Amino acid sequence: MSPFEQIIGILDREEATYRVVEHPAEGRSEEVSAVRGTEVSQGAKALVCRVKGIDSAAVLAVLAGDRRADLKKVVAAVEGRKGGFAPSELAEELTGCAVGAIPPLWLSGGLPVVADAGFLSAHKEIAFNAGRLDRSVVMATEDYVRIVAPIVAPIAADPR
Repeated sequence: MSPFEQIIGILDREEATYRVVEHPAEGRSEEVSAVRGTEVSQGAKALVCRVKGIDSAAVLAVLAGDRRADLKKVVAAVEGRKGGFAPSELAEELTGCAVGAIPPLWLSGGLPVVADAGFLSAHKEIAFNAGRLDRSVVMATEDYVRIVAPIVAPIAADPR
């Protein structure tokens, strides 16, 4: 089963409110937001981060597409010691998705998801590339939180 099919299966099983948007292949936040008709700040950017001092191999940091992650805040949210962004090859191996198409939820389970508090409170819907660069899901934020049960913390870097 493809990552996209897994995501749709999860959303259907959990009775989430969502819609699928088909669009030209795109992984950059600004461009994909324009084609799916959402704001960049609604886009869930999912970053795979390695964190030392925790039980899992990595964590998934989720924040608005127009923000940067603060790694120190990500590490603190999971009570780790030190962290860094996973290389693209490792991120793709862990998620089964190309960088830019990584969804804001783990399909294989067992790894923590840390979502930015400001991102989750900003919009009633979030949007993300759903395991492929040419399909997006726009879903109710409250359903995302209910289904994924992320660790919620302020992990975005301060705006410049």
